[in-house]
Amino acid sequence: MAAAPVLVQAQQTAVSGAESLQGNPFLEKSTLPLEYPHFDRIRDEHFAPAFDAGMRQNLAEVEAIATNPEAPTFENTILELEKSGQLLGRAVRVFFNLVGTDTNDTRKQLQADYSARFAAHQDAIALNPQLFERIETLHENRDSLGLDAEGVRLVERYYTDFVRSGAKLDDAQKARLKEINAELAELGTKFSQNVLAEVNDSAVVVDTREELDGLTEAQISAAAEAAKSRGHEGKYVITLLNTTGQPPLSQLTNRDLRERIFKASVARGARGNEWDNTGIIAQVVKLRDERAKMLGYPNHATYVLEDETAKTPQAVNDMLGQLAPAAVANARREAADLQAMIDQEQAAKGEASFELEPWDWAFYTEKVRQARYDFDESQLKPYFEMKSVLEDGVFHAANQFYGISFKERTDLPKYHPDTWIYDVFDADGSQLAIFIFDPYARDSKRGGAWMNSYVSQSELEGTSPVVANHQNIPKPQAGEPTLLTWDEVITMFHEFGHALHGMFSDVTYPYFSGTSVPRDFVEFPSQVNEMWADWPSILANYAKHHETGEPMPQELLDKVLETARFNQGFATTEYLAAAMLDQRLHQAEGDAIPAADEIVRFEAEALAADGIDFAAVPPRYKLPYFSHIMGGYSAGYYAYIWSEVLDANTVKWIEEHGGLTRANGDRFRATLLSQGGSKDALQLFRDFSGADPDITPLLEKRGLVVPDTDDGAPPEAEPTTLPADS
Repeated sequence: MAAAPVLVQAQQTAVSGAESLQGNPFLEKSTLPLEYPHFDRIRDEHFAPAFDAGMRQNLAEVEAIATNPEAPTFENTILELEKSGQLLGRAVRVFFNLVGTDTNDTRKQLQADYSARFAAHQDAIALNPQLFERIETLHENRDSLGLDAEGVRLVERYYTDFVRSGAKLDDAQKARLKEINAELAELGTKFSQNVLAEVNDSAVVVDTREELDGLTEAQISAAAEAAKSRGHEGKYVITLLNTTGQPPLSQLTNRDLRERIFKASVARGARGNEWDNTGIIAQVVKLRDERAKMLGYPNHATYVLEDETAKTPQAVNDMLGQLAPAAVANARREAADLQAMIDQEQAAKGEASFELEPWDWAFYTEKVRQARYDFDESQLKPYFEMKSVLEDGVFHAANQFYGISFKERTDLPKYHPDTWIYDVFDADGSQLAIFIFDPYARDSKRGGAWMNSYVSQSELEGTSPVVANHQNIPKPQAGEPTLLTWDEVITMFHEFGHALHGMFSDVTYPYFSGTSVPRDFVEFPSQVNEMWADWPSILANYAKHHETGEPMPQELLDKVLETARFNQGFATTEYLAAAMLDQRLHQAEGDAIPAADEIVRFEAEALAADGIDFAAVPPRYKLPYFSHIMGGYSAGYYAYIWSEVLDANTVKWIEEHGGLTRANGDRFRATLLSQGGSKDALQLFRDFSGADPDITPLLEKRGLVVPDTDDGAPPEAEPTTLPADS
């Protein structure tokens, strides 16, 4: 590789003389197993020097590649790009993972200071004309370079990425694009910091214990501790999650308090205070629209979706539009059941009834569930102790399906005490990965649940995965067990599906590693992994009483399975409302893009236009706290339901081919999970299933089978498969 000596010299020049890097743990690869980060050595003051030196080194490497006097080859251009930026990559991965899991004022300031600089750094690479000329030459001759299929795909992806990043724009357009990208980076950082700050500030203060009727003693103690830590001694605080619905709403008998919590939740981001996000949203969408038009697309959604399996906004609109009427119809039927329960209760008390409101839904859903199936969620929690769910459920399923095993280790440093670390071993006993589990909510942690990688697998770099799963489970008082809701159990299985995607990666190039697949495909493997949560043999292995060790009674196990479709109208409607809002916002152009003072109205009108404006079921996220659309899921929140089509097909295939068997697991791993992004996404699905995906299993799973029209013909808009990925 002719450029290698030049690159080595560039790296040495960029870092030499940087006294601030002496003793910096990012300067060299970690010496811990699998390059696990030296959390014991990493300090906040290490990040800025590593960022600065890393960007200098990376630009020197890129310049050496771009100006290499030799003709471009796969080895001296593409491979050298794959190997470049390692110092910066090490520092950035750890930093942004810590910003998400355990931020502080210093990290927030660093994020704000560097967001535009990182965007400019990426632009300096993507808009380098000499570099693009070499990539374009290789792309034109890719079929005659003697490469295997993965190598050809890598050349194609580099070319596509550079074009989509503006490599073919003129100098004036490139200059404006750099301004847009820098501003978007700053706005995105501000949005995420506002969301975290306001979700903490919006916690609801409760004066008396009596108002908390319905919560468990452990929850009341946690609320008292939260109040004490915030300076409200003798009171109680209900903290919020970054979703519209809040968990305590299913338990609290005090309707006024439920209303307070709900209204505090939905007001976030649009209250006219220092964390108001409406202006940020308006500006971000305007800038995204300008960038899309500059790159030759009518709007941001079209730009985003071209590179996904969906391909077009119309394909997404068709699917969401098909699902919405059935979902809302289901939700209205569920609402009627809830209203009947309310009327019955109020009549029994001799009091006037009231109309079902959003803050009543979860509470009366539990009552209807109990009446219909003779059990409620609270009966399940004693059987779902967190570590048992993880080790005897999630890990056990992976062992049975894939043959992998796990061993907790305590010798590696942690970034936070509330984390667990496991070695992961393959079926042959060799180490496959290291897995970090970070379950608890805290003020320094962003909302939601997610997986991330600290080290990704790559044959080129000789690396194995270090991956982490994160949730926001309320932490109990010291000495109390962590008992999960069924939703939290499902989330644990879901996120571990992402972890498996990262751990099973077996690709040559870093670009394709693990979950480096289209956004509307990445949720698919994780959704498949949810199937094991209620698989009888798996459920029986982990659903044991945390005090007695007694297995969950068969009667209760049966009821868990019976209620799988319960409340699906609500769940599907709240999700679709958010997904359709995302599309409406990012398909808007020009004057149709809302200004800051029009965001709330735009949201209401968009929901009405899509026929999903059912007041009792608000969107899972309203725009001012919809963090997905400020990050990698802009115009992409539909991905969960799109991926669920593939998931439902795959679950059906597995069930029809023997279920929980090593043969099925090995097939899924070999044909799909191990491939990362090295092949076309839908082709990976076909390689596993032997067929194109069909939407019918999803409709059946969600209880959304669309009835035939009066003449016996199905609705014309109903597709039977996802569009082919070209």
